[in-house]
Amino acid sequence: MIVSTRGRYGLRVMIDLAEHNDGGFVPLNDIAKRQGISEKYLESVVSSLVKAGYLEGLRGKKGGYRLTKSPEEYTVGSILRLTEKSLAPVACLDCDVNTCERKDTCKTLPLWEKLDTLLENFFEGINLKQLSEGEWTE
Repeated sequence: MIVSTRGRYGLRVMIDLAEHNDGGFVPLNDIAKRQGISEKYLESVVSSLVKAGYLEGLRGKKGGYRLTKSPEEYTVGSILRLTEKSLAPVACLDCDVNTCERKDTCKTLPLWEKLDTLLENFFEGINLKQLSEGEWTE
């Protein structure tokens, strides 16, 4: 599994907003500067986060973005699944029902299923608050 820049930047935006979570809106150009990411690219990442209801945006002089929930209510898994579409380690686990013609005889399927479960549990076990405060390694 390789997490794309979209997934990594999505997490960085969410962490930045968690760190600046005072109830106000944070301008995208401030996030882009702090994170060293192109504002233009961040616009597309933030757009998907807004559409999913993870962020709310406000246009204008006092505009920007803010979290719609408290940081502890977002898991790393939920953010990555939104930005990456899938965290499955192999294509046959990429959908709800495995339709691979070899699923009944595949000797490696249990291995990939176990890895998928480990990844899911790992990412779901870390919330945005823990990540933003560096407390997830406990």
